[in-house]
Amino acid sequence: MLESAVNALVSAFIGTALAAATLVLAFVRHDFSLSYVANHSSRELPLGYTLAALWSGQEGSLLLWLLVLTGVGAAALLLNRRLVVDVLPWTVPILAGIAAFFALIPNVVASPFGTQPAPLNGVGMNASLQNPYMMIHPPVLYLGYVSLAIPFAFAMAALLSRRVDERWIVASRRWTLFSWTFLGIAILIGAKWAYESIGWGGYYAWDPVENAALMPWLAATAFLHSVMVQEKKNMLRVWNVVLIALTFSLTLFGTFLTRSGAINSIHSFSQSSIGGWFLALIVVVASGSALLILTRLDDLRTPTRFESLASREAAFLYNNLLLVAFALTMLWGVAFPLLSEALRGEAVTVGPPYYNFFLKVFGLPLLLLMGIGPLLAWRRASLRSVARAAAWPFLLAVAVGAMLLVAGAGSSPPGVIAYTFATFVTGAIVLEFWRGTRARRDLDGSSWAGAFSSLVARNRRRYGGYISHAAVVLLAIGVVGSSAYGSTVTKTLAPGDSTSAAGYSATYLGTTFERGANHDELRGQFLLSYGGESVGVVAAGKNHYNVEQFFSTAVGIHTDWLRAADVMLIGDQFNPDGSVVLKLAVNPLIGLIWLAGIVFLVGSVVAMWPDAREQRQLARRSFEAHVVPVRAR
Repeated sequence: MLESAVNALVSAFIGTALAAATLVLAFVRHDFSLSYVANHSSRELPLGYTLAALWSGQEGSLLLWLLVLTGVGAAALLLNRRLVVDVLPWTVPILAGIAAFFALIPNVVASPFGTQPAPLNGVGMNASLQNPYMMIHPPVLYLGYVSLAIPFAFAMAALLSRRVDERWIVASRRWTLFSWTFLGIAILIGAKWAYESIGWGGYYAWDPVENAALMPWLAATAFLHSVMVQEKKNMLRVWNVVLIALTFSLTLFGTFLTRSGAINSIHSFSQSSIGGWFLALIVVVASGSALLILTRLDDLRTPTRFESLASREAAFLYNNLLLVAFALTMLWGVAFPLLSEALRGEAVTVGPPYYNFFLKVFGLPLLLLMGIGPLLAWRRASLRSVARAAAWPFLLAVAVGAMLLVAGAGSSPPGVIAYTFATFVTGAIVLEFWRGTRARRDLDGSSWAGAFSSLVARNRRRYGGYISHAAVVLLAIGVVGSSAYGSTVTKTLAPGDSTSAAGYSATYLGTTFERGANHDELRGQFLLSYGGESVGVVAAGKNHYNVEQFFSTAVGIHTDWLRAADVMLIGDQFNPDGSVVLKLAVNPLIGLIWLAGIVFLVGSVVAMWPDAREQRQLARRSFEAHVVPVRAR
């Protein structure tokens, strides 16, 4: 039966892929007899966006969700077939049950194959989605969101089977890394889209749907750290299954926010009856997981305890508490307006100041912990050894902090603290790589490059994690630089007028008009200069989409590599008298945010890369823990 169930899930993937291919073909052929095709495309829509129209609406995106879910579910079961059949059989019905729910919705509630009398043309695609980043953002986001069902299924199967050792972690850890990586990259791609397309000058607005993607990423980050404690010290078993249940529940909550119409967001779909279905699923998953964990507490508890508050496992716990506290704080900020309106009929808004406050409260200690944690030993660390290991990073951080104060950066104390902590973390990471490479070189007698390569290859998870930490450092520097030390000015300019910000000056030269493939382009031309020296001409303006009858903002961005800043020009309004309302924003160090995405991807790939030595060690531990005691009895 289990073998057949696995084959059935593979068949479900094939069937869903055929359904998705049918819908894509309908888009390509402009088959407007399908309501979904008519409502989300037109004959004028370029081919790339026509293909991306599959996920531009509610019904098609649910089909994509089912496609990804059955695909990753089938892959996870096939790659772990023997473990699933022999040890964790409940994995199959759990994944199949989730897939059955997501198959029910597009079949019964929101079908993308509803028909109508075919009009001559469709109404087109939402103009905000007609951007190259939005062609890849939703699929990448879904790969991260949906594949979190895999570790959840393995964890719940382990509880149902009473096999709560490390085997479920071994089977699902790389899937968690896979989900975490794609979700993190998707968040950054979405930020890049917002930065370049929406025209408000920023990249993350603490929108409820943006937060809905960040919350499970934070919980998954906590899980990836705490699971190492279970593998290394056989601790935090209860905490780990709670974390993975919380993570998956948060993905469902994010889906509910996006699809119920409960919140008004550029990222969400319109009001629909689908919200109640997802709310019911959240209740079933959350309550079922909680009940199962409570009934398996005796199986999960271990006699191992923390030996010291100054140890690596304790640092992981502090890290977890901060990450989960931040995620739950965000959850309250998102849920409170919904509860207020439902219970009291009062519309309440939780804005950026709330989230920015808690970002500092939880984010700064987290940043510091990233530097301290790797310097601590397992079990117990003496203050003398920690002080000796942290000496050079500490001195470097103090020096950088002092230089920032002298340079006049003290206008933002949290910014100075963040830069100081970032310097400390960078020093700690470099020190760890240096010490490990030197030890490997002394042991093997190889070159520095060979020793470095051998070091990373022998412990990919550890050093891949350090690379990911470096990405977080770059992200922190970019966020602080652009938000705390940026400059923005808005001014109405007639041709020949200028406005200035942070040493940059923009002179309005006039407007141009061009026709695109499916839209008209109105552009203001601005001569950009710095310190009186010309930098170049930057265009910024509006696009008018003829079929959709929609205006969108076309942002002009000049990246000044020498001064590590972006200069952003936004034509907010073009007046009949020829004048333009221009917003000129200078965002220092914002390029480090996008660089962080590349470094993050490298670190994740290193950490995910198969490690035969690590697999043998875990297999031996599992054998010793379970097979040997049975033989002894």
